[in-house]
Amino acid sequence: MILLVDSGNSRIKWRLVNDVDVIAEGAGPPDSQELFSGIGSRGGVISRVAVSSVGSEHSCRKLEQTLLARARAPVTFYWAERARAGLVNSYADVGRMGADRWHGMLGGWMRARQGFVMVDAGSAVTVDYVDSSGRHIGGYIVPGLQMMRRSLKLDAARIGFDDDDQLNVTPGNSTSACTNHGLAWMTQAMIRRIKEDAHTLGLPVVLVTGGDADRWKALGLDAEHCPGLVLDGLAAVAEAGVNA
Repeated sequence: MILLVDSGNSRIKWRLVNDVDVIAEGAGPPDSQELFSGIGSRGGVISRVAVSSVGSEHSCRKLEQTLLARARAPVTFYWAERARAGLVNSYADVGRMGADRWHGMLGGWMRARQGFVMVDAGSAVTVDYVDSSGRHIGGYIVPGLQMMRRSLKLDAARIGFDDDDQLNVTPGNSTSACTNHGLAWMTQAMIRRIKEDAHTLGLPVVLVTGGDADRWKALGLDAEHCPGLVLDGLAAVAEAGVNA
């Protein structure tokens, strides 16, 4: 069995697989004591652990020790690559692309096999465009919903607001409404731009993943929700047995 781990900024997701089936999966914050409890007694039969991480060197080492104690199997971290399975990275220095972004695109390419847009609506939102030949055209990185809210609360202390309506885009009549409606309004503006770009670039498929995927769809993103894209891409790399 292979344990696949997607270690993001605020959540860690994992999937335990054998040759054909998903045996167990789970998710939670990095400091959760119960994060990997769903593995149960299967730790002894895990042959290897594959990790896609955006964390610091310190957090990667801490995660590695946790995984070694749980699985007692070799732990390998996989990073962004120049190319894989027909998908070609646009970065001159591929080491500067987040591993989760690359593995998510790879999972999207394996699913679409044609031009597509991938939106990862997590702590940060990444939008990536891949053409029909598998060439990564490029993309965008912007703060996600929680990051924007946290920034307003920390950096504009006089703006006091509650985390209420996440979907209303009408003009607000209170500080809370102005803030929350404004964040939804910004997201909807990005969605309109994604639609325009997809049309201009000839990308017929839009995929969305990440914790805020449902919110983006509710605000008008016409996309297929694919919760496990990063783990899908990571699985393809791990099964090939190559750490590029």
